[in-house]
Amino acid sequence: MRIGNCSGFYGDRLTAMREMLEGGPLDYLTGDYLAELTMLILGRDTMKDQSLGYAKTHLRQLEDCLGLALEKGVKIVSNAGGLNPAGLAERIREVASALGLDAQVAHVEGDDVRELGFEGALTANAYLGGFGIAAALTGGADVVVTGRVTDASLVVGPAVAYHGWSPTQYDELAGAVVAGHVLECGTQATGGNFSGFRSLPDHRRPLGFPLAEIAADGSSVVTKHAGTGGAVTVDTVTAQLLYEIQSTRYLNPDVTTFLDSVELREVGQDRVEIGGVRGAAPPERLKVCVNELGGFRNTAEFVLTGLDIDAKADWVREQLTPRLTASDVSWTLTAQPMADADTEEGASCLLRCTVKDAKPDPVGRAFTGAAVELALASYPGFTMTGPPAQPTPYGIYRPEYVDRSSVTHAVVHADGRREVIPDPTGFSEPEHHPSLPPAPVSVDSRSRRAPLGSFVHARSGDKGGDANLGLWVAHDGSGEYDARVAWLTTLITPRTVRELVPEAADLDVEVHVLPNLGGVNVLIHGLLGDGVAASTRFDPQAKGLGEWVRSRILDLPENLL
Repeated sequence: MRIGNCSGFYGDRLTAMREMLEGGPLDYLTGDYLAELTMLILGRDTMKDQSLGYAKTHLRQLEDCLGLALEKGVKIVSNAGGLNPAGLAERIREVASALGLDAQVAHVEGDDVRELGFEGALTANAYLGGFGIAAALTGGADVVVTGRVTDASLVVGPAVAYHGWSPTQYDELAGAVVAGHVLECGTQATGGNFSGFRSLPDHRRPLGFPLAEIAADGSSVVTKHAGTGGAVTVDTVTAQLLYEIQSTRYLNPDVTTFLDSVELREVGQDRVEIGGVRGAAPPERLKVCVNELGGFRNTAEFVLTGLDIDAKADWVREQLTPRLTASDVSWTLTAQPMADADTEEGASCLLRCTVKDAKPDPVGRAFTGAAVELALASYPGFTMTGPPAQPTPYGIYRPEYVDRSSVTHAVVHADGRREVIPDPTGFSEPEHHPSLPPAPVSVDSRSRRAPLGSFVHARSGDKGGDANLGLWVAHDGSGEYDARVAWLTTLITPRTVRELVPEAADLDVEVHVLPNLGGVNVLIHGLLGDGVAASTRFDPQAKGLGEWVRSRILDLPENLL
């Protein structure tokens, strides 16, 4: 089966659906629109209008492309239903009718678990698996929309429907989970957010979206349509595999996937084979994404220029702090400007003050007014990056877990028939022997001060309040690949991570070795506070964390450079 992706987030390239449908043959086309932050955004939409709660951009794509998809026989599967999959399914039927099309539209529901008692929750959605999607497709659906399924389920469901896998074919399901994880973020698998972007042959052209050819045994080949920008290489696929994971066991509602069993092999230009994937029974409980309204926030940015930067920053803090009534106040100062800069911007830095409170008033006029009143009464060169802004609400994310028995996973077919999807029958895991890290190797005692990124790639992101950091050795043709992997997997320990990321000095750090992928996955607990919507950190989703770590200067063995 050939399955593609046309969206990695709510706001991705609108033309991607048409590009994928016109670019080459497909059996299925998926779209991933949901993230922890997106659920909060959709929750706020429903506060204004209960008929909303879905990704409106998906509807716009279908208005343009539904006829083309039906003509080509491509089934569309997405999680764009968000908090209202039934509502989106009905809107799609209206669009199809207006276009004179006969489209069979089904939706998957049951993920909304707010009634289970999550106090203060604006949204509470259990992550469902792919068997509801499979049932919808087997029942004849042309379009399937879901609420909160796992991102990989968008691929697992079609693979189950196509190949007829049973719920206990764990290795096959695990292979589909890995393929789904590679596809879920769209062009991140073809060179987007890739630390080796300069090696891509077509990185200045719009990157092509990925697709996977999934075999009956669960193995797959990741590729893209011919003539599209970017590239599919072992490194671009590795980058996505190490994105926003946690341990070596990747828990999905349908299967536990052993990430240390994954093997990658280049089998042609823009073709990377995924094989060797092993799976076991799924976890007994389902993860739940809970978002609650945390209050209101606001930020003021002061521009400090020239000399006496620290003294200027101290003066602003001393003047403004007594006027602030918000319950949470944080200050950050960017790096000191260069000496004798030849531009005013180069001679400047930013002092940020961010305030949060349960009520809007302390972060509204009481805050912005106090900041603006300093304009003629504070440091020399006083200016701000923008006019005062209104307070904005923020949310707090937290993960929870529920028993499967309390969740009713169901598909509503195009004819209105509702089918309940049974839970897995067992949760016992077969014996698993994880891969051992490479044996230590002798390295040159001579060293050179150089960036870690001299031969190490990185990809980072967020898991709620935790930051994920994947590091792996580049496939750059060096004869030192194995030695570099052994060195990197020995180097990266919780202690080293805390040295590379001083903000993590007092945080729990996990390091998981993935030797088949030539690297490690690092989890830094609590680096992002209460999650992206509440974090006051400069990079609230840790998207740039990996590039910062790659830029850190270390003593690297001469023979590995």
